[in-house]
Amino acid sequence: MKTHLELSPRLRLAADMVPRGAKLCDVGTDHAYLPTCLLLEGTISSAIAADLRRGPLNRAMETAREYGCSGRMSFRLCNGLAGIAPEETDAVVIAGMGGETIAQILNAAPWVRERKVELILQPMSSQPELRAWLAANGFHIREERLAREGDTLYVVMSVCAGVEEPMTAAQVWAGRQSRAPLRGAYLAELLEKLDRALAGMARSTAPQTQARREELTLVRSGVAEMKKEWDAWQV
Repeated sequence: MKTHLELSPRLRLAADMVPRGAKLCDVGTDHAYLPTCLLLEGTISSAIAADLRRGPLNRAMETAREYGCSGRMSFRLCNGLAGIAPEETDAVVIAGMGGETIAQILNAAPWVRERKVELILQPMSSQPELRAWLAANGFHIREERLAREGDTLYVVMSVCAGVEEPMTAAQVWAGRQSRAPLRGAYLAELLEKLDRALAGMARSTAPQTQARREELTLVRSGVAEMKKEWDAWQV
């Protein structure tokens, strides 16, 4: 029986943000590496591995057997949190999905907010849309951290029920400013993305495109100020 599981930087960061002693539910668990690792480390008291598809759930069961964690992990074939009873968990990880999908999962489970369940969210895309949805639906983004795997930067959010302070357009896109070592690279990537989007809109005269261009120009200005501030901290 194996006793040590090495996580990728992305999953390691998410795992490090799970509260100690939590009853964890890992949504979209795939191989169940994250809950298995946390059980082996003694960080969590129990785990639910949930996935929409039978194949990933079978892989999760195999991982749990391989590491001797089957007795402390249950498995659910369900869409999001649909197969989870509110009293079964006090911390939920949703990693490796698009931000809009994460929002849909949370929207379908209002008990997460009502019971003040701790959330660790790792959106693969649509981070601005997820931040905006969280702020508009009774959630507070407590912290954001960054992990690098190869050439890709990943955002992991620690979220709880609460009132989010108003965010600027740039903060919706980039999150609140921090001195994190990878923050500069993250802001630089966002600026490149915004520049590409604005360049693509340059030739259009459609009113809706014009409005979107003005919106993104404002966002870019704010993100550029964040990058300038972060650079000044490095001196």
